[in-house]
Parts: sequence; C-alpha cells; structure tokens
Amino acid sequence: MRNSTSVEESIDRLAHRFLDRSPGGRLRGRLTEFLVFGLKQAWACVFGALLLAVIMGARLWYPSDAGLARNDFLTLAAVLIQVLMVVFRLETLRELRVIVLFHVVGTVMELFKTDVGSWAYEAEGVLRIGAVPLFSGFMYAAVGSYMVRVFRLFDLRFNRYPRRWVTALVAAAIYVNFFSHHYILDFRWVLLAAVVIVYGRCVMHYRVFRKRFRMPILVAFLLVALFIWFAENIGTWSRAWLYPNQLDGWQAVSIDKLLAWFLLMIISVVLVAWVYKPEGPEDEAQGRPGRADLTTVSPSEGS
Repeated sequence: MRNSTSVEESIDRLAHRFLDRSPGGRLRGRLTEFLVFGLKQAWACVFGALLLAVIMGARLWYPSDAGLARNDFLTLAAVLIQVLMVVFRLETLRELRVIVLFHVVGTVMELFKTDVGSWAYEAEGVLRIGAVPLFSGFMYAAVGSYMVRVFRLFDLRFNRYPRRWVTALVAAAIYVNFFSHHYILDFRWVLLAAVVIVYGRCVMHYRVFRKRFRMPILVAFLLVALFIWFAENIGTWSRAWLYPNQLDGWQAVSIDKLLAWFLLMIISVVLVAWVYKPEGPEDEAQGRPGRADLTTVSPSEGS
C-alpha cells in the first residue's frame, strides 16, 4: 500500500501471510476478495464509524442534566478521536493536512447553511461558532479521513483521469453553488452534467487482495454518496442536527440530498488529489509504487 501507516502495513502482511496459505478454488477466491474488501472498507471508515457511534450513544444515554452540554461532549470526543488517530499512527501527518482542510471547508458551509435555515443544531454548549457546534466540522473531516485512507488501502489507480485543473474548476463551481443557489438560480443539474462530462470516461482500478478490479469512477462516487446519506439519517435520528421538516418529529432525510452528497464527493476527490496525485495502472509497470504482478479484472469477472 502506498504511504501506508505502520499499523496498516502490519495488517496487510498478516492478511497476505494467512490468505496465501489458503487452498485455491474459484469460490474461495471470490469469498476471500469479498471479505478482504469488507475489512478494508471498515478500516477506512474507522474515524466516521467511531464518531457516529459516539453521536448515537449520546442520543441514547447522555444524561439530560449533565453539567457538560451534549454538543460540547461530542466536540471533545471528536477531538480525542482525531488525536488518537494521529498518536497511534492510524493517520499520517500528511493526510491530516487534507483532513483539516475538509474541516475548514465544512465549517464554513455549516455557518452559512445554518444562518439561512437549511438545517439547525440544538442551541446548547459553548464550543461553537455562532449556531454551529464545533463537532460539525469533524463530520466533514470523517469524509476526508475515509477518502485518503481508501486511496491507500486499495492502491487506487485511474484510467483517463481528467486534468486536475479542470476538476478544480468544477469543484469550485459546486462549492459556490452550495451558497449562491439561495440567491440566484440553482445550477446543480448543470453541475451534475459537467461532472458526468468531465469524469464520464474515467475508470478506477483498485486492489483488494490478489487481483485488481475496475469500476467507473462515477459509480464509485454514487456508492459513497449513498452510504453518507444513510449515515446522515442516523445522525438526524440522533438529533445531532435536524432539517426543518424534522423539527416536529423525525423522518427520513429526503433522497434529494443524495445529489448534494454526490456533488460534494467531487470536492472531496479534488482535495484528496492534492495529497495523492492520481496515477494510472501503467505506473505500476514502470516500477512505481504498487503491485504490478496483480491481475486486473472487472467486478463481474471471476477470481
């Protein structure tokens, strides 16, 4: 794995040592790839999963008469998780830069969106900026943490990745539209079309264990956005924040939000590309970091 932490290198070595001794067989090979895929995805989600668990736990068990406001408790817990991630080398300092950038970008958006009434937090606690508790920025940082970790864990490579300056322009337009659509026309569908045009030919190659697989990058964006939407439903159920239609009683987050998360994925990818320059599968054959001896297959092909 490229730029992996010491913990991840140990996990990868143990997985190879164990699985290389496993007997062959088509079914076992497929099952092995599936299980390793799930384990790596779970490991990539560790920051977000821990934060979501704390949010749910606070919703179920945090005392209503506690001296420390629940929002402040969530902020302190998020800070502790982030510190432990770095101290135990679960994240590199290089990655922390982009995660902090996610935090800043997300907090700025939170300040604006709460001001215009798009969603709201409980008015409690002192660790806040205006109406925005500081733990909210960590939810965006959790997305950043997942993105940089999955890049390493699956040794992502790309065919026909668009020029980074083009993707930066699209991402900037998406970010501006999150603010400007409250005052002028909403261009999200135009921006969606731009994303399809820019990324439509790009194919992502990822290594699970013994083989490489490939997937259109737009499908990957959609799948990640879908899982974030599920997490958002858990977050609003926990009353970490609420949309206007949830103030009188919880209901599922509108599926329309899926488009917003899909577009936010573009911003996320551009920020991660600042840390890891996208490389093609051919870079492996030229002796650059990666595993050139692995077979490339599509998800529909056998193991």
